[in-house]
Amino acid sequence: MGVMMTVAVGSASGQQFIPLKYPEAKKTETTDDYHGTKVADPYRWLEDDNSAETKAWVEAENKVTQAYLSAIPFRSQIHSRLEEMWNYPRYGTPFREGKYYYFYKNDGLQNQAVLYRQLGLNGTPEVFIDPNKLSEKGTAALGSLSFSKDGKYCAYLIAKAGSDWQEGFVMDVATKQLLGDKLEWIKFSGLSWKGDGFYYSRYDAPTEASKLSKKNEYHKVYYHKVGQPQSQDELIFVDKDHPLRNAGVGLTEDERFLVLSTTEGTSGNEISVRDLKDPSQKGFSLLIKGFDTDPDVIDHVNGQLLVKTNQDAPNFKVVLVDPKNPAKENWKTIIPEQPEVLQGVGTAGGKLFASYLKDASTRIMQYSKLGKLERSISLPGIGTASGFGGKEEDKTLFYTYTSFVAPPTIYKYDVASGKSELFRKSEVKFNPDEYETKQVFFSSKDGTKVPVFLSYKKGMQRNGDNPVLLYGYGGFNIPMTPGFSVTNLFFMEQGGIYAVVNLRGGNEYGEAWHKGGMLDKKQNVFDDFIGAAEYLIKEKYTNSGKLAIRGGSNGGLLVGAAMTQRPELFKVALPAVGVMDMLRFQKFTIGWAWVVEYGSSEKADQFPYLYKYSPLHNLKKGVNYPATMVTTADHDDRVVPAHSFKFAATLQEMHEGPNPVLIRIETQAGHGAGKPTSKLIDEATDIWAFTMYNLGMQFK
Repeated sequence: MGVMMTVAVGSASGQQFIPLKYPEAKKTETTDDYHGTKVADPYRWLEDDNSAETKAWVEAENKVTQAYLSAIPFRSQIHSRLEEMWNYPRYGTPFREGKYYYFYKNDGLQNQAVLYRQLGLNGTPEVFIDPNKLSEKGTAALGSLSFSKDGKYCAYLIAKAGSDWQEGFVMDVATKQLLGDKLEWIKFSGLSWKGDGFYYSRYDAPTEASKLSKKNEYHKVYYHKVGQPQSQDELIFVDKDHPLRNAGVGLTEDERFLVLSTTEGTSGNEISVRDLKDPSQKGFSLLIKGFDTDPDVIDHVNGQLLVKTNQDAPNFKVVLVDPKNPAKENWKTIIPEQPEVLQGVGTAGGKLFASYLKDASTRIMQYSKLGKLERSISLPGIGTASGFGGKEEDKTLFYTYTSFVAPPTIYKYDVASGKSELFRKSEVKFNPDEYETKQVFFSSKDGTKVPVFLSYKKGMQRNGDNPVLLYGYGGFNIPMTPGFSVTNLFFMEQGGIYAVVNLRGGNEYGEAWHKGGMLDKKQNVFDDFIGAAEYLIKEKYTNSGKLAIRGGSNGGLLVGAAMTQRPELFKVALPAVGVMDMLRFQKFTIGWAWVVEYGSSEKADQFPYLYKYSPLHNLKKGVNYPATMVTTADHDDRVVPAHSFKFAATLQEMHEGPNPVLIRIETQAGHGAGKPTSKLIDEATDIWAFTMYNLGMQFK
């Protein structure tokens, strides 16, 4: 028997009650022993995404979810409005390769952005690569792309149906003809040209049945020469002693130094280099030992390497390292550590462009290659700027500025004078002057000051009754900075407040902020998120009956933990592609790489805190959980869908109360990257229909 419950679904004029019957999910007697603690896992069978049973369960769940969503009276109006708002031309930042400028453009409702090129800045644009022609429903997406130094060839990667697996191709730039080269089983790889070939990273071919779930081991770096079959590619590096390390190489712009970066997880890496001008150097020599810091090679200057590092500098600094004498006591500081965290350093026109975060908003500083500060680049406001990079000989570069209420605007920047001029603005179908963003701060449970961005339509009243969507991430050193989103703007247009909280675990305030939300400190992240919700209620922005929470991936874990720890605080929960089973995540695809962030149930000292907050293991019988719509996708090989499947099955079994608890499983899609526009609009429609209906909102 399935689980039976009744929820209200009907028109605004009169609610009608329809029975919502959840699909049957069998339970098995599966139990694991973790260091003396017995843990049941009755829905383990849902981990097999290839089984007929799992496929039948997915189909049945989607049927229930779509029946519920289709009964929401204003769902089609939401879809129409989102389609209308989405339908405007979107441009990427231009970049120069040889005599051409390249840029991405989406006309509005195209499933994938198209790569164009034009001769110089005044040439006529022509299509260079159109990924929409690579699949019927736009589910093939363009990944990394790299041009040979002489501008003759372009290599690019294609991902299909949202998978992390990619295929590589080579194009003749002059004729736009594809060559015969085809590379397979590429994952977590860049492309770096040297002469008439390039370096890339791949795994050995998996079996068809295991390719979306099997643990990824023995990452290898190869050199591919144009025109040769992949079987003849030269193996450059493999670490046979450490199967769970990832490896990638890149070249300095002048192609002198080959830089090898290896990682054991999502933070911390080791750098080795090879001077290609030194014929005596056959292999790589260690530059910076791993894995306690996060070094990144920026460029080569007079036989030495510029490196961004957090060695003895939690907010990062830039140093000059001599490959022949790489010990840290020989390093020369070029840009000292600042009170703000250094996000990245771009190079162009012989200059360094250092991007800092001040309270999660971008600040850009221009330096000489030897670290002399030349200017601070003024930006339009509190927002995010990106794209400060180019070639050594470039006199101009382009950057994009955006915020929660300002669509992406592209500026042309003159390196010598420091002047920015408007190059291209977005023609969005809304008036940005009607909206505003403000930043507030609150004290978390342990007294830590945490920032929140609040964006809404001007004239919002703090009457304790506004619908709020609270969004967060809180992990992996990733900052949540202001960015424009049509779907979030739709919610503001409907009278909602979009709130983004800068949780610990990110790097808004450097490595100390990251470490304050990882491993045994992970509960701080959930406390910060819960603290933000309580602050918004206390300050009369909203109440718990009008509060929705949302997050994806590590943010899906966040929502899962928050709704299991404080179910009464939120009305709606939207965990997307979340890490829900904290005891088994390391057993699938790239999950092992997250152990440095989360810890592992296989370690006796780490199991207790993982078990204490793991969303799957903290669902309790008889609790009225928030109205929940779990979202995942059948081709997600980053956070395998088993996490969401097991969580949803358990939630439907345990939950008692009037709120619906559903799962929406996208087909022919993955973790999120490269998702076609049509699927993005459909998903946004369902999320807002579900959220607005359960917050008691009407379509305006």
